[in-house]
Amino acid sequence: MTKRIFLCRVDELGEGKMRQVALPEYDAEVAVYHAQGRFYATDDLCTHGMVALTGGDLEGTTVYCPLHGGAFDICTGKATEKPCSIALKTYPVETDADGVWCLYET
Repeated sequence: MTKRIFLCRVDELGEGKMRQVALPEYDAEVAVYHAQGRFYATDDLCTHGMVALTGGDLEGTTVYCPLHGGAFDICTGKATEKPCSIALKTYPVETDADGVWCLYET
C-alpha cells in the first residue's frame, strides 16, 4: 500500500539543502533533498556505512556519505563512488501549495 507522507513545506528547504525526516510509524528515516530546482527523497541510511547521509554533503544531485566518502545519485539512488556499491531506495516526490510529499510503500 502506498501512503502520501508530508516531508516539509517547500519554503523550509532551500536550494542545495537536505534534511532527515523521521517516519516513526514505519521505523524509518527518509532524506529529503532540494537540488537543481526539484525535490527528491531517498532512504537516509547509507547502504555501506550505516550512517545518516544527511550528515554528509550534497553537491548537485550527488550526496556524499560522511563516513567513508562514498556517494549516491539522489535521482536514481545509484551508488556512484566507492566504497558504496548498493543503490539507495528512492521515493517518488510530489509538491503542492501545502508542501513536499513522498509516496512511501508500506
